[in-house]
Amino acid sequence: MPDDREPAGPVKARSISRRQFALRAALASAATSLAPGALLTAAASPAPVPQQPAGSPTLSPASQAEIEARVQSILGRYGSRFSDEQKSEIRRLSAALQAPLESVRAHPLNNAASPALYLKPLVEREKPPAPPQPAAKHKS
Repeated sequence: MPDDREPAGPVKARSISRRQFALRAALASAATSLAPGALLTAAASPAPVPQQPAGSPTLSPASQAEIEARVQSILGRYGSRFSDEQKSEIRRLSAALQAPLESVRAHPLNNAASPALYLKPLVEREKPPAPPQPAAKHKS
């Protein structure tokens, strides 16, 4: 009686390259480290829909998702320390931060661009001792 679990024909082994494995491992690691606390709370209760304050610029869905990810990251780490009022303030400040952040990101920048300001520390260095002055000869 043949075993039903084994296929009848030759089996082509599914292999994965080291590069693919590393990529998948990095993606899995990044996904779990983004907001591990948010994964637990998201399963327990649905996330509230963020409300934009009146007079704020309309943001793209990607920006709104970034705001929500930022808020969930903060609340995942420090959520037990904040009151409900502070949590709503964090959400408001994250939304207010997004528009200036997008304008900074919109500025084209390549790798060859140098910084606008350079750090030029003033360091007091020991000066070498001055060579001794030859004694002036007196005419007698």
